[in-house]
Amino acid sequence: MGSLKGKDILHGNQFSKKDIDAIIKNAAFFEKELKSKSSLNLLKGKILATLFFEPSTRTRLSFEAAMQRLGGGVISMGSVESSSVAKGETLTDTAQTVAQYADVIVVRHPRMGSAKEAADAVDIPVINAGDGAGQHPTQALLDLYTIRKEIGS
Repeated sequence: MGSLKGKDILHGNQFSKKDIDAIIKNAAFFEKELKSKSSLNLLKGKILATLFFEPSTRTRLSFEAAMQRLGGGVISMGSVESSSVAKGETLTDTAQTVAQYADVIVVRHPRMGSAKEAADAVDIPVINAGDGAGQHPTQALLDLYTIRKEIGS
């Protein structure tokens, strides 16, 4: 998966078949490893920031659990109402502020294109966890992994 290292994950069509095969292979490896161990320390010292501008349970918790199982830490802006967004802070401003504390940002936002906006504003990787009616590439990758695991191709 070397071709993806350090890059944003913003939309499904950014992945080649080779990339998807590598992601699926790595997912299978991590699933197997985590069945025998409660956690791995691959991301020790790294921090994931979750910026969820709309409600989510499964997506947010899956990112947070994955980061913790890989040995990293998680910070969150909490609810929109309890953040500076409530005072009018823009997505760009929020992303730039949070990038000072984190190694990667996961964004879920109701507006299409919002993850790209955040990615353009920072120098750390941004993962799109859903941008309204736009993209949810990690869900698509999970769906492909499940299909490959259950059906075999």
